[in-house]
Amino acid sequence: MNQESVLEPDAPLCIGSYRFASRLILGTGKYPSLEVMQQAHAASGTEMVTVAMRRLHIDDPQGRTLLDGIDRERYTILPNTAGCTTAREAILTAQLAREALQTPLIKLEVIGDTHTLYPDTAETISAARELVAQGFTVLPYIADDPVACLRLEELGCAAVMPLAAPIGSGLGICNPYTIAIIRERATIPVIVDAGVGTPSDAAVAMELGVDALLMNTGVAAARYPVAMAEAMRDAVRAGRTGYRAGRMGKRLYANASSPMHDLIHLG
Repeated sequence: MNQESVLEPDAPLCIGSYRFASRLILGTGKYPSLEVMQQAHAASGTEMVTVAMRRLHIDDPQGRTLLDGIDRERYTILPNTAGCTTAREAILTAQLAREALQTPLIKLEVIGDTHTLYPDTAETISAARELVAQGFTVLPYIADDPVACLRLEELGCAAVMPLAAPIGSGLGICNPYTIAIIRERATIPVIVDAGVGTPSDAAVAMELGVDALLMNTGVAAARYPVAMAEAMRDAVRAGRTGYRAGRMGKRLYANASSPMHDLIHLG
């Protein structure tokens, strides 16, 4: 076998000091039950799940929260600042998360518009600057803006997380060219976050060269979340392998699989 035609084993996904074999990160909201969430996480092969700190319900009579349903030996928890609308709120939420979960990881979300749920770029950059200075491993959710992603990398963020489409929309990769530009220029992981609705969306994102995907609604709101989690796992793997394999070039005209000049002439 020609060894030059065989891919070397893939490198792990590196986020700060963390290493992951899986390139799929899942959320923990919107599932029909805790049991379905647990089964979906297992089927997806994920090694990291994200939890909205401001949406943890602490009024359970037994004092249990969503965190009690997550196997901390199996999954790395990525706390997030969902629900924050200012840098100050996000910084405080991150500090509470670090204290409660004993982790420097934080997915930074600062929403600027409650209708579109688009991030507030200025507030996100402000919060990222402070959190990096405080020693957090910051993964900021941001618009698919190459300049904003570059600024966040310059601040010392461990990854950037550009949206593919509005949160929970399932519209897929709305601006593949900007995602490709972000990936081309970044020297830190690029994790597409928000908008992925189908396995084909996941494969397209990975084929653009991004390092990982984070999704929640695309799995949790599916008719069969566990089956969708498995499909997303396979799509991420296929898209990643396709990107690494190097796609054929596009052509305007046909190019026969069997060259015409080698045909045997009959009669």
